[in-house]
Amino acid sequence: MAENRNRKITENTRAVLVGLNLGEDPEETEKSLDELERLLETAGGECAVKVIQTKEHPDPRTCVGSGKVAEIAYWCDTLEATLVVFDTELSPAQIRNVEDAIGGDVRVIDRSMLILDIFALHAVTGEGKLQVELAQLQYTAPRLIGRGAEMSRLGGGIGTRGPGESKLESDRRHMKRRIAALEAELENLDRTRRTMRAARDRSGTPKVAIVGYTNAGKSTLLNLLTDAGILAADQLFATLDPTTRKLTLPDGSAVLLTDTVGFIRKLPHHLIRAFKSTLDEVVYADVLMIVVDASDPEYRAQLETTETLLGELGAAEKPMLYVFNKCDLGADASFRAIGTGAANRRTVSISAKTGQGVSMLLDHLQALLREGKRRVTFRIPNAEAGALSQLYQTAVVETVDYGADAITVTATVDAKTHGMLRRFDPAWKEPSHE
Repeated sequence: MAENRNRKITENTRAVLVGLNLGEDPEETEKSLDELERLLETAGGECAVKVIQTKEHPDPRTCVGSGKVAEIAYWCDTLEATLVVFDTELSPAQIRNVEDAIGGDVRVIDRSMLILDIFALHAVTGEGKLQVELAQLQYTAPRLIGRGAEMSRLGGGIGTRGPGESKLESDRRHMKRRIAALEAELENLDRTRRTMRAARDRSGTPKVAIVGYTNAGKSTLLNLLTDAGILAADQLFATLDPTTRKLTLPDGSAVLLTDTVGFIRKLPHHLIRAFKSTLDEVVYADVLMIVVDASDPEYRAQLETTETLLGELGAAEKPMLYVFNKCDLGADASFRAIGTGAANRRTVSISAKTGQGVSMLLDHLQALLREGKRRVTFRIPNAEAGALSQLYQTAVVETVDYGADAITVTATVDAKTHGMLRRFDPAWKEPSHE
């Protein structure tokens, strides 16, 4: 497995954390480094010291410049640190140059590699492990050059070709084959997931995805609502594998709740690609339940990160219930204005730990699921039967009657679907502009 080859963190590994400020607010750089420290602790490491370099542009050789690298080397030697973690993405050449300059057994990784390490630590299901391995291989394959004596190249040109280069090319071919095999396995699993999703769609049970920043309390909330019994730990990325459970609402109707992987600032795009099948649960949900740690001073920045990633996934326009969690720990009341003023946005404050506010959460969820939906009987001409497939994808189809000239379909649809197919609704009339 790739995680065995690429794991960098062991229990109590001491690390120097390095931040790069390119002219932004120094406080933001410090906050990002604080989050990096929490990531390191989640992986089992320990922060020895934090170092910040301020530059207009990253140094192409070492990212932070030779003087700062010398300072990092000093701290590694003085504090017996064996790991250096950069809070920015490094190129293969930069990793090699910094390692060479520091010397010894000190390893250099970046934020993405640290997150991958945590993902490898927390993946439980077979699919989760495959997704992590794929992400690791896609990220580390270009970084093989110069990593360790067993993979080193003797150089280029006559008289310098040696077994090191052959080993490197062999490893590259092996990794390329492994990536292709993993992608094929994940595609098969994705087909299975799509089949299961189609079955859930036919059942007509609404789908609600629980999303939000990592460690906001999503798993704790799912456990509270459904007795799911999944791990809910006070650490980053405790949940990688999606869990779906049925929830019965106060009015007797049922919904399917799915817990999803947490978001984080600077989340590498290759991770989003690797976890596409998992994140599709967000894309196909009827309602998004955005969980926010209201006790965290950084909740606004975390919410902005979550909303940005939802936009990238194409889910920004879905009905949303903002759930401000951990209110028992004290919270800034300014969040109450978030989510107001929009028909498909609601806000509630709760404590998933104590149960405070959960009845209000369920009332808001019921209301969001009802809003904008109606039961409509469409009459679709046989020549345009393709519209029936569209209804199956975006609505809950109740009955279908195939006639000589048209198909009569009764379905529960949202406003968007009705707008696209309203020409087939005999009860719909063009609004007057007089």
